[in-house]
Amino acid sequence: MSAVAAAALSLCGTAFAQASKITVAMYGGNWGDAFQACVAQPFTKATGVTVVPEIGTSTTTLAKLQQQKNSPTIDVAWLDGGISELAWQAGVLDALTPSGIPNLKNVVPQAVYRDGGLIYAVSSGYYSLGLTYNTKSIKTAPNSWKDLWDPKYAGAVALPSPSNSAGVPFVVFLAQHVWGNDPNQLEPVFAKLSQLDAGLLYDSSGAASNAFQSGEVIIGAHFNVGAWDLIDKGAPIGFAIPKEGAWATDARLHLIKGSRNKAMAEKFIDTALTPAAAACLATRLYLGPAVAGVRLPPAVARKLPWGANGSVNDLKLFDWAAINARRQEIVSAWNRRVASKR
Repeated sequence: MSAVAAAALSLCGTAFAQASKITVAMYGGNWGDAFQACVAQPFTKATGVTVVPEIGTSTTTLAKLQQQKNSPTIDVAWLDGGISELAWQAGVLDALTPSGIPNLKNVVPQAVYRDGGLIYAVSSGYYSLGLTYNTKSIKTAPNSWKDLWDPKYAGAVALPSPSNSAGVPFVVFLAQHVWGNDPNQLEPVFAKLSQLDAGLLYDSSGAASNAFQSGEVIIGAHFNVGAWDLIDKGAPIGFAIPKEGAWATDARLHLIKGSRNKAMAEKFIDTALTPAAAACLATRLYLGPAVAGVRLPPAVARKLPWGANGSVNDLKLFDWAAINARRQEIVSAWNRRVASKR
């Protein structure tokens, strides 16, 4: 065999290997399990293409995408709201098109994210941040975010750090909806946070779930997804929406710019935007469906971020452009006023 022919065969083999799998960045724990069961496995069954999970938080995935910008190994990425916008600004995302992803037509208008005429992300479901607590230690459900500052919970409180997608917006939420401060003046909130004796500043929701399960913490801010997962497993955990409300965001799907498997990556996203996938994610994670017209049993519907009879219109969603404009300021203040106290 000539060297040219051998090289040609080698290239064909490489192309075949690339076409036989795609790499999808996703969260770990019960999130990853649900993404695999509801989207990856049906996709593989339909196409024969293997899905290789790249596990990490949204901020970790964004860092990887920036490092790989000129030669990405990730084809599709789940990222949270806020980080999604940063990824688009960083130039690591490709536009989503109705021709490549026909099921975009199934999605509610709020769940399609555009910059001008380009679609850069689509939601795969909504979730909320509420008060999670140990029902053995706390007999009466807490009804205010201010309960976190109760001295009897000192050393046993969980809060998201800025490395978690909830961390930065949670600071703004506390200012605006809990302490009644001007959200442009965050110093009073950081003064409160610096006084809080937290047992855990978590980077990942899995770390928060583990801490609640072990009893390391007994109260704190945690996602409805993680809290209900623990409750369903029989852990002595409760989940409450405080009187000041709970903020919500979503898990979004993105096509990575420069993907060597673009057609299959688009097919993967398309698979996630079916009623079957949305219903599966709602049942396993209690994500509020972004796909229109999904019908769910009452036992599932009551655990969604908007409750049994609500919709996406009932959620308190953030202006991520405003949040991201202050991200570095908030992270610096957090490191100086909160993290350094530990």
